[in-house]
Amino acid sequence: SVAVSEIVAVTQGDAASGRHRNDGRWQKMSPRTEEVQEHSFTVSYVERTRQHRWRCSEVTFQCPEGALCRLWVSSITEQLQALAGRPKRLLVYINPFGGKQQGRRVYEQKVSPLFARAGIATHVIVTEYANHARDHLRTQAELDDFDGVVCVGGDGMFSEVVHGLVWRTQSDAGVDHHSPEAELQPCRLRIGIIPAGSTDCICFATVGTNDPVTSALHIIVGDSQPMDVCSVHHNNTFLRYSISLLGYGFYGDVLTDSERKRWMGPARYDFSGLKTFLTHHYYEGTVSYLPARGIMGNPRDRTKCRAGVCVCAECDGEWRTVRGKFLAINAASMSCACPRSPKGLSPAAHLADGTTDLILVRKCSRLDFLRHLLRHTSKDDQSRIMLDRLFDFPMSSFMPVNLQS
Repeated sequence: SVAVSEIVAVTQGDAASGRHRNDGRWQKMSPRTEEVQEHSFTVSYVERTRQHRWRCSEVTFQCPEGALCRLWVSSITEQLQALAGRPKRLLVYINPFGGKQQGRRVYEQKVSPLFARAGIATHVIVTEYANHARDHLRTQAELDDFDGVVCVGGDGMFSEVVHGLVWRTQSDAGVDHHSPEAELQPCRLRIGIIPAGSTDCICFATVGTNDPVTSALHIIVGDSQPMDVCSVHHNNTFLRYSISLLGYGFYGDVLTDSERKRWMGPARYDFSGLKTFLTHHYYEGTVSYLPARGIMGNPRDRTKCRAGVCVCAECDGEWRTVRGKFLAINAASMSCACPRSPKGLSPAAHLADGTTDLILVRKCSRLDFLRHLLRHTSKDDQSRIMLDRLFDFPMSSFMPVNLQS
């Protein structure tokens, strides 16, 4: 049996025979073929396969009478239309330059046919420059015409859409972007991700796989996963939003250097990572953080984030500080798992719990730091990594030592 919520579409006729005839030429249908189409209907549904992948499968039913067949199609269609949360019209942004530059092909060959089968109307925009999607969402997009926004690309493309949509929502609600104490308003529209980037960390950490078909089917059936959005400020000035990892030090330096080498494709991360590792630069300063209260467990108990888990994000109001020399200062709002790092930078991080994991990597030798980096590439237990994980916290700040009076 298949739940109604996992039905993609229902059409009258035998889909297999329909595909066989669809060769672009006019053909006279035999009476037998017409009878089969009249007395049959096909249901497209979600089929779960290995490694969290979904596929769109079909099953055809035969009815003794054409009227009964039409009744089945009408009844299933009405139930699908009554389902809440399913999108009817989507605004799609495609990044043709991200990853291996396959975004347009991935959408046209794998995603667009599924949206069409499900009866979802789309307005597609192929981005032409950096932050094109962000700027369009901020000023030009008619958001009331859509049920959701879909980005085809990598984590950078998702970040663009988040910045545009969240900024637009706060502006419409009169929220001061530059106030660190301002409470962000939730966006009405949901954001869907079709992975077509280099790492696709956000898609992997939320869906469990970097597969365009799987992501498209999740969007079609209306699945949703809340996420935390962190705002980054400096001297009461808004800098940017963070959804997955806020990295100061090693990871920040890698991303900064790799942005200047986008022409290298995914290989830029390896090149910039090696360059930054050999530099072995550290940062001396003070990290201030506000611990969360009521957190169950710790990073060594191997408790992972699961659906339906509720984590209290209350804080005790007392700021704490850590001073030292750090190779990396990271704040992870999710596990940051991806194919390169199956367990992620913070395997025990929870989704949408109102907190983030503060991970401090103190100054150490290159060999010890290399061991730390290599552990993230394995599927083994990472609880013995040489780092300080200061549990979960809702707020933090970092003051480099050379800026202190």
